[in-house]
Amino acid sequence: MYLLAETPYGFAGFQQLGGIMRFTHPVNTLKKLGCGLAFGAAAIMAMPTSALACTQIYMGSKLTADGNTYYGRSEDFGPRYIKHFGIEPAHKDGNEYTSVESGFEYKSKGATYRYTFVRDNPSQWEDRYDAYSEAGINEKGVSCSATLSTSYNEKAEEADPITEETGIGEYNYASVILGESATAREGVELLGSLIDEQGVCSNDQIIIADNNETWLFAALSGHQWIAMRLTDDIASLNPNIGNLTYDVDLDDTENCLHSEGIESMPKEKGFAEYTDGKFDVAKTYGEEIGEAGMHQWSRYIQGRDYFMAPLAEGTDYKIVKDEREDARATTGALVHEMQPLFFTPGKSDWNTFEMIRSFAARGENVAGLNANTDGAYAIGSNRNTEIHTFQIRHGMDPEIATIQWEMLSNAEFSVAIPLYSALLTEVSPYFSDQDVSFDHCEEEDVVNNEEPENSINYVLMDINTLAYENRDHCATGVRAYLDALQKELIEQNLTVDEAMQAEEGTEARTALANKAGKAATKNTYVKCKAMLEEMRDYLQEGDFSEEFVPSDYDADNDCLVESITYADEALSDEDVAEPEAEEEEVTEEKSEGNNMAAMAVGAVVIIGVCAYVIYRRKKA
Repeated sequence: MYLLAETPYGFAGFQQLGGIMRFTHPVNTLKKLGCGLAFGAAAIMAMPTSALACTQIYMGSKLTADGNTYYGRSEDFGPRYIKHFGIEPAHKDGNEYTSVESGFEYKSKGATYRYTFVRDNPSQWEDRYDAYSEAGINEKGVSCSATLSTSYNEKAEEADPITEETGIGEYNYASVILGESATAREGVELLGSLIDEQGVCSNDQIIIADNNETWLFAALSGHQWIAMRLTDDIASLNPNIGNLTYDVDLDDTENCLHSEGIESMPKEKGFAEYTDGKFDVAKTYGEEIGEAGMHQWSRYIQGRDYFMAPLAEGTDYKIVKDEREDARATTGALVHEMQPLFFTPGKSDWNTFEMIRSFAARGENVAGLNANTDGAYAIGSNRNTEIHTFQIRHGMDPEIATIQWEMLSNAEFSVAIPLYSALLTEVSPYFSDQDVSFDHCEEEDVVNNEEPENSINYVLMDINTLAYENRDHCATGVRAYLDALQKELIEQNLTVDEAMQAEEGTEARTALANKAGKAATKNTYVKCKAMLEEMRDYLQEGDFSEEFVPSDYDADNDCLVESITYADEALSDEDVAEPEAEEEEVTEEKSEGNNMAAMAVGAVVIIGVCAYVIYRRKKA
């Protein structure tokens, strides 16, 4: 993401400013719109922009209590921005991929695979239904998390600039990978070939995985890329920093794939860097240490502390103040030396709850960088729009090997719903589809104006808004209740998963996956909606002599008063109860993603941009 309102050092160099944001020029978008520069500049003023603020996390299977691999990302954009979870059907005649952020085009060479997605609202993208798939799993069990934005240095940019004429980018990464790839390695090879041929329109990192392999893919420059097979004994944390260090053997084709010119091109152009005689990919292509912003480093430090591998103030970093009037936070940090992309955490039994909650870390135990007290920016900020965590059981049947824990809205006050996304053909009606009105995102009085009916998307958005804006009165009780709810979902999913593993055949598994997804979503909605109504009543009454505590929360035992019935409903012979809904006329063809149910999550700030500096709403 990019936030043009937070320019740290003026407008010098539209591609990179202080490592915090970049400006790009989607000339192809204007060509497609058929508009001249004057109209284009006016239209751009209304398009969304934001700041580099997303965080990518990986935890290898040898470091977890259940022996599973976990990875995911928080997507940051703004305080109220709706997102949609849904299903893209398989296309037997193939598919054509195009983009609004660049002139990228690609046509399938055969039938595509069904996959889940987390996309933007069409109202924000020229009424297109295919914008930014972000995260999902396809019917072959391939999962993808896209995208973590990074930056390259000036020498790499001069030698091999990114291209918005033809380059692939975040708008299409996940759709192409999930729609076209039967394995994670296939996804890596396909994306690499597209960059070889057409280039990229942004520097990014992506994780692609299946039941056997997990790959970290990095678009280094316009046509250079690298993909590393992640091992099971490491952890990784990246809050949009382009040159976190790593050691890789470029000749090990089993564990490393890359563009042909990854070393020869910079060597020929005179900017190749070597460490101890070995070609250093990160140092060659990555931004300089001083170009990573203070709020990126504060998140890195918060994350390392959460995973019990802390950095030391003074020795490793210093705390600095952000005195800009439009700063998103007042306190940040700068490191003295570049830090590693991979590290060893302080323990080796991380559990599902801890991995999900890692995306809500706010530096609570980091002196001077506690977002709750010190004015620091956080991993779990009010700008999160959605958070996905993939739990991979290696060696298991790919249909059921990966569970997608999809968290709605800001991580701090949210719940991750378990979904067997590789099997899903239906999603819960409590998930708003992509035709839901965007208007409630812009609601300023959430206390007195309720969200659209039966929308878990907006329920969680409003909970986050009220808890964040009334932190002193509501935050503690809300977070405690949601933690208790999350733990019950995790515990009951073990029962559902046991039944899922016992099912034989895709048809039976699909039926259970659909039913389980509906049951988990319904139970989450019912509990969260009831708490939201109590929050509204509490704030309307205005008596803050006591902090808010949900009536369904047993504080003495730190649990729900009345347990959810997720597992019972998922495994019952009865259908999961659904809300009454008005019949709506469905258009025959909307674009990619016709007839899909969807779920919305998130946050928004629409920020005007300046004259010819074009928005390119690239999420980090």
